[in-house]
Amino acid sequence: MELKTVLFDVTDHVATITLNRPEAMNSFNQEMLEDFEGIWQRVKFDDEIRVVVLRGAGERAFCTGMDVKQGFDRQSNVWSQTDPGEKLSPKLNQVWKPLVCAVHGMAAGGAFYWLNEADIIICAEDASFFDPHVSYGLTAALEPIGLARRIPLGETLRIALLGLDERLSPDRAMQIGLVSEILPRDQLWDRADEIARMIAAKPAAAIQGTVRAVWESLDATRTQALRTGLSYTQIGNPIGKAEVDRAAVPRGKWTLR
Repeated sequence: MELKTVLFDVTDHVATITLNRPEAMNSFNQEMLEDFEGIWQRVKFDDEIRVVVLRGAGERAFCTGMDVKQGFDRQSNVWSQTDPGEKLSPKLNQVWKPLVCAVHGMAAGGAFYWLNEADIIICAEDASFFDPHVSYGLTAALEPIGLARRIPLGETLRIALLGLDERLSPDRAMQIGLVSEILPRDQLWDRADEIARMIAAKPAAAIQGTVRAVWESLDATRTQALRTGLSYTQIGNPIGKAEVDRAAVPRGKWTLR
């Protein structure tokens, strides 16, 4: 792939994507949309890739959403227009390989396209989360709709309605379940890579089946989800179990979080 706005590397079954527009606080433009359209196709069909880490270059921001100076291409016919999240979001592209997001600095607005579909989010001590849409007279819709499926509704609405007047701290993000770990900035990327490698070491069929079962259950009733979930175990377990010597799985080496 020839990528213009991100860095992409695959090592030991982990794909590391670095948003690489630090001069624009890693905001997305048309070129980044096109880059991610290709990236998710590569990740989806390349079985050498088992886990994805997403991070941002520079010191100020993970991502501040859409580049308001450059924007992105829109169809002139309003009924043909699509949400940019269709290109940025892994789950919308049916990518069931885990996404680990490592957030530092500002994560704002359209950054939630990735955060809303991340499987694990960790952040640095300097991270802050906010959605500026309403402060600029814009309806906050797509990002908070996704966010409401992973944190309490009241917290989602507070983020959406207060706009630029309030930011979510790392500690508060941890309290409401948006992030699962807070680290010094200089340890963030290494920790994200460490988590990704622990996941990548496990049978891919089991990991991807788990991700798909959980995410697709969000669109179903409890009973429907449980019945569908059984089929995922019937499909994936024979493949995953064949890759593991159960007697050799280490049981005494674990960490307490």
